[in-house]
Amino acid sequence: MTSVPQKQYVLTVDLGSTGLKVGLVSLTGEIARCEFALLTTRRPGGGASTQDAGEWWRLLTEAARRVMAAGAVRPDQLVAASCTGQWASTVPVDAAGRPVGDCLLYDDTRGAPYSRALIAGPVAGFAPRNALAWVRRTGGAPSPSGADPIGHLLFLRHDMPEVYAAARWFLEPVDYLTMRMTGVAAATHASMTAAWLTDNRRPDVLRYDADLARRAGVDAGRLPPLCPIGSVVGTVTGHAAGELGVPEGLPVVTGLPDLHAAVCGAGTLDDFQAHLAISTTSWIGLSVPFKKTDVLRSIASVPGLSAGSYVVANNHETGGRCLQWLNETVLGAPATGDSDYERLVTRAAAVPPGSHGVLFTPWLDGERSPVDDRDARAGFHNLSLTTTQDDLIRAVLEGVAYNDRWLHEAVERFAGRRLDPIRVIGGGARSDLWCQIHADVLGRTVERVADPINAGLRGQAVFAGLSLGAVRREDVRIGVDRVFRPDPSAAAEYERLYREFPGLYQSQRRMFRRLARGRVPDPSGLTPAGARPPR
Repeated sequence: MTSVPQKQYVLTVDLGSTGLKVGLVSLTGEIARCEFALLTTRRPGGGASTQDAGEWWRLLTEAARRVMAAGAVRPDQLVAASCTGQWASTVPVDAAGRPVGDCLLYDDTRGAPYSRALIAGPVAGFAPRNALAWVRRTGGAPSPSGADPIGHLLFLRHDMPEVYAAARWFLEPVDYLTMRMTGVAAATHASMTAAWLTDNRRPDVLRYDADLARRAGVDAGRLPPLCPIGSVVGTVTGHAAGELGVPEGLPVVTGLPDLHAAVCGAGTLDDFQAHLAISTTSWIGLSVPFKKTDVLRSIASVPGLSAGSYVVANNHETGGRCLQWLNETVLGAPATGDSDYERLVTRAAAVPPGSHGVLFTPWLDGERSPVDDRDARAGFHNLSLTTTQDDLIRAVLEGVAYNDRWLHEAVERFAGRRLDPIRVIGGGARSDLWCQIHADVLGRTVERVADPINAGLRGQAVFAGLSLGAVRREDVRIGVDRVFRPDPSAAAEYERLYREFPGLYQSQRRMFRRLARGRVPDPSGLTPAGARPPR
């Protein structure tokens, strides 16, 4: 980045699936201070997946006070606050913005029966005529799985009427944190993308589509008012300022889904520049100049960072989370932080490409793109008596990469062009080995962004600077610390194994559906956050 103010900072929040980051980040993306806190997800079975939004705020305020007290940034150097994070989740709050129930996360499927009644049909799980009404206007449609805000709202209304009645607003996580700062209930076309209730052909129309709300059975009056992407929602209230340790009256810029913040944090602001995230989940994002939907593969372009711009949206429910799961569940190792990640990657490096023929399918929490199947489940394939733990570790790294290639091929068809090079971000990108595996499996040049684990935090600060007019688009220059190119010998082995990968899903999908009918709940009710490789 060049010729922009170096002494102005944004209090930036990145609410991940497994952890919360709070940082003081310059308008040029330099992180002066950063704090991280682990989060706990409750999965008691039956499709439930929740977190305590009140805990988010407590952890945020504690971290904000610590970073401000460190003295690296003076209060008068702060010019804004802004939030990014996970999305397609629902926080029920009262009129003051306080939670009246848990946040239903993006993979909470308890609303599936109501969503299926609303949208399900024979074509890729959708009723074509009904789905078309949504796709034309929004670019997507409510998922029959119930894993989106419409499914959440229908579940709350039917199964938790006391929470539904107590809620004044149903907010996305970034909009909830913004309201806690400002006292203002607000959202944007970007943050409300997964609700599929805004006409995304016209992001300048700041209202929900009345016909779609009627079809969904949703009271649009309980959804936050829409404001322009990149506008100032309000200022930090006196009460919030005291909790956060920042000046009262600090402007708060609209929050963004992590997908959008990653566009800035990866330095892929121009159309058709792609980035790959290896975070708790995984996705491939890029800006495009058109609105388009691939219903069969659950890929859509959604309102982007500026007028006439769209961002390609898709998702793998588990990316880097697979490595954490392996460490805790298969290897039985206690979570000790970053050392877990380094130890596992070191062990994987001792195994040759292809993991001695072992294949891992990383669908631990179902799949969303390029197939929308929440019943899909993970597995190791082609094990033998000679298979070692190290083979399994490397197979997980490779399995995530195979899944990313499966998605990358679909995204290239969607974009209508080869996406090469591709920038990589997220906690998983810290590993040279995992980056090289992705280059070899994808057959594409992989550019690792410097400090990839903090790309979202950095990107949200840059976005705030762009929104305030303090940074010009042409000034944004995100550095790359290493480039990985495909190794022909490894790529040949991966090509042989990848040819089996999509077929493993096709051959098992009916089995997944049959077994899902008798799924047993997790008796613990808790999914510990554990180590923090990705995100």
